[in-house]
Amino acid sequence: MSFAQYRHEWTHNIRPDLLSGLVVALALIPEAIAFSIIAGVDPKVGLYASFSIAVITAITGGRPGMISAATAATAVLMVTLVRDHGLEYLLAATVLAGLLQIGAGLLRLGFVMRFVSKSVMTGFVNALAILIFMAQLPELDPRNVTWLTYVLVAAGLAIIYLFPRVTRAIPSPLVTIIVLTTLTLAFGWDVRTVSDMGALPDTLPVFLLPDVPLNLETLQIIFPYSLAVAVVGLLESLMTQQLVDDLTDTTSSRNQECIGQGLANTATGFIGGMAGCAMIGQSMINVKSGGRGRLSTFFAGGMLLIFCVVLGDWVGRIPMPALVSIMIMVSIGTFSWSSLKDLRDHPRSSSIVMLATVFFVIYTHNLAIGVLVGVLLSGIFFAWKIAQLFRVTSEITADGRHRTYTVEGQLFFASTEDFMKAFDFREAPEKVTIDVSRAHIWDISSVAALDMAVLKFRREGAEVDIIGMNKASETIVDKLAIHDKPGAMDALTGH
Repeated sequence: MSFAQYRHEWTHNIRPDLLSGLVVALALIPEAIAFSIIAGVDPKVGLYASFSIAVITAITGGRPGMISAATAATAVLMVTLVRDHGLEYLLAATVLAGLLQIGAGLLRLGFVMRFVSKSVMTGFVNALAILIFMAQLPELDPRNVTWLTYVLVAAGLAIIYLFPRVTRAIPSPLVTIIVLTTLTLAFGWDVRTVSDMGALPDTLPVFLLPDVPLNLETLQIIFPYSLAVAVVGLLESLMTQQLVDDLTDTTSSRNQECIGQGLANTATGFIGGMAGCAMIGQSMINVKSGGRGRLSTFFAGGMLLIFCVVLGDWVGRIPMPALVSIMIMVSIGTFSWSSLKDLRDHPRSSSIVMLATVFFVIYTHNLAIGVLVGVLLSGIFFAWKIAQLFRVTSEITADGRHRTYTVEGQLFFASTEDFMKAFDFREAPEKVTIDVSRAHIWDISSVAALDMAVLKFRREGAEVDIIGMNKASETIVDKLAIHDKPGAMDALTGH
């Protein structure tokens, strides 16, 4: 991108970016602490990571306005590593995960998002909306909180949805935090606060090398974790990037985002932070609060560190109901409510893909598994639909000596069975012509089926011609087919 465009992404939306970044920074604190607890490490590991990842992706990422930080998706993958080998191995795995992501960006692997269907995207969004809401339930557990918590959450939601009718100059989530914090402090109400989640760091992060042996054994330990984190992190980041692209009606660079995420994770491992990726919840807060540029992400990361190190005592007094109400707003806004109505109107296969993605993401709490299931189902349904468009017709001359088979559609692994069933090998006229001018031969399965058909006809004494083959089909057939090569009939008999 040009320098002018890059500068524009920093400066075209300064005031809304600063205000939205402030809201995001406050909302990041309890999330980062919670994700640290999930991974089994000190809260400062998640907080330092959120600061570092947000700041670096703001500078090097491909999607302005998207928030990246420590996340549950990557934290859950590190639990076993931390338990069995300790924090230093987590830091080393974070560095390696970042390097793998940089490699993915340099190899331009962002194109894989083309294979994620709209149904999978909808399922991904709905699943994350449900997970965001479920993550708030511990803060609403009547065994752990008082009735006042529910009142404050309701008041927070009222401010979030009603304040924009008065003015949109100030993000309503920021107003919610200020009002509920002021009321809680003024009246001394007994509700859970941010400080109850864990101690905030009081020093700046410092550069350090992970204290692990630099040998093959260490690589064998951390590589599986690093690979999983790299894949899941990129998957969630690229899908969140696509969502933000759609919400803002803009485009961004997937490969640059891969590199930006990788640089952020690599650097984070050297300051004592855990791996992270894009966060759909915080990104939605940012976008809905007016954040559009790189400054919003940078300011969120910078203010997060300032809040923790300089203003930790004040930030610790923010009531959790204020942040819970913001996250409930995010889950409601993230969920695609129209998808429920579409279940009745959309093709059944699309609905199955969407519901399967939602189910497996929620059941496993693993984004990669849910999306993988969705992508696989999409591929299966697509192949099945294409196979249904395939047909073979035939006609024979009046004297019964020459039959022509006309093949129409896509000949690939899912249609080879219908292809073979269309031929009557026992009829054995003197000459058989297979016309593939309206067909395309795609893979080794289809080439093998063509071989089998030709050889079976020849075994019955028929002369066989294949006509109308396009260039692409001809290329794969010339390379892989055996029906015109010496010993082809023996190969058929041996088979």
